[in-house]
Amino acid sequence: MASMVSLSFSNAMEFCDTKKYTLSSWKLNSSSNIIDMKIFSRHDHRCFGLYGEGRKQINEKTDDVQQHSGSKTRVPWRNEVPQNADFPRQYSKKEKKPFPVPIVELRRAARERIKKMKDEPKRKPLPAPKNGLLVKNLIPDAYDVYNARITLINNLKKLLKVVPVHACGWCSEIHVGPVGHPFRSCKGTQANYRKGLHEWTNAHVEDILIPIEAFHLYDRLGRRITHEERFSISRIPAMIELCIQAGVEIPEFPTKRRRKPIIRIGRKEFVDADESELPDKVPENPLKPLLTELPDSEVVAPVDKEEVIHLAEETLQAWEQMRRGTKRLMRMYHVRVCGYCPEIHVGPTGHKAQNCGAHKHQQRNGQHGWQSAVLDDLIPPRFVWHVPDVNGPPLERELRNFYGQAPAVVEMCIQAGAALPEQYKSTMRLDVGIPSTLKEAEMVV
Repeated sequence: MASMVSLSFSNAMEFCDTKKYTLSSWKLNSSSNIIDMKIFSRHDHRCFGLYGEGRKQINEKTDDVQQHSGSKTRVPWRNEVPQNADFPRQYSKKEKKPFPVPIVELRRAARERIKKMKDEPKRKPLPAPKNGLLVKNLIPDAYDVYNARITLINNLKKLLKVVPVHACGWCSEIHVGPVGHPFRSCKGTQANYRKGLHEWTNAHVEDILIPIEAFHLYDRLGRRITHEERFSISRIPAMIELCIQAGVEIPEFPTKRRRKPIIRIGRKEFVDADESELPDKVPENPLKPLLTELPDSEVVAPVDKEEVIHLAEETLQAWEQMRRGTKRLMRMYHVRVCGYCPEIHVGPTGHKAQNCGAHKHQQRNGQHGWQSAVLDDLIPPRFVWHVPDVNGPPLERELRNFYGQAPAVVEMCIQAGAALPEQYKSTMRLDVGIPSTLKEAEMVV
């Protein structure tokens, strides 16, 4: 428990932004009047600093650095890595998703592109994949992403045998830990009667990795799917469709592979080049062997602790490899998302199926508002509350502001014994002290 101290008026108090400052930046000597105390923070972007006579030394040190650099402006000490980061924003169902790139910047880039095109020939050859060909250097990445996804699913099925994961029976929220969290955040059916409390059940892999499907395109440059064709075209996981368009060969889902670039005859019209003089295409073996998902009856739980840790490390590597490879594929192969609902379409332009049921879809006649997708649209991270100590006391409702969050897959691997990746530490609030009693929490600034 933090000790309470009384400060005289000669001592000073200062609030600083932990995104810009760290305690390691202030180097004071032993004569400084510093009070050593445990610091609690209710917000993730504030810290509370106490100092006495050491302020003069800090100012002198800052002035010396400024004189040495020749700058007359006062530049504060900054930390490039944020100590804490805000949680991902939860958008309302009545609110449209923001564009990855603001409209103003898109218009500015379009004007600059038009100016450059004035000096260039009008019939400039298109690069891959816009010309119908595959990007050769991304084919191995597509196979790696496909196998990483299968590995992740198989390992999660095994980890669910040893790491408890709970899912609410009324809403989509999940929790990784021995018991479900006590926070009143349920927004499902009849949540008012339950006062926002969750009713926890056992979770499945589909609760951790949200299955997002998309239409399978035989020709990704062909005409758009109409509303009448929405039931005649098969839907497969969007990740698999992206890998197929990037070069993965799956016999169950055939796709058109061109060997010559297309010939543009208009802005939106093209014809395929004549490939009759080319030799017949011989079916080739896959570049890498494709993995398959394990059925639930063949899933075996790890035996000892070392096997659990190794499985958690492998799962975390597959998660990072899948997200890293998917991000590279999305830079070349376009993925569209509806700005109002979670519908995903892998292709240059979105489909015309009028099946959007989001807020005020009647005004749009059920049409989707297509925009460029980001990585979290294709692979939702599913942030869950981080449990500081699995063997310790459960989370308390009154201390909610002191807990951090992490993606569900990362939280499962951490509780199984894997090492914590550096990029997830900012949202987990590992440096924020958790009060031991409610009385301490009330005294936090």
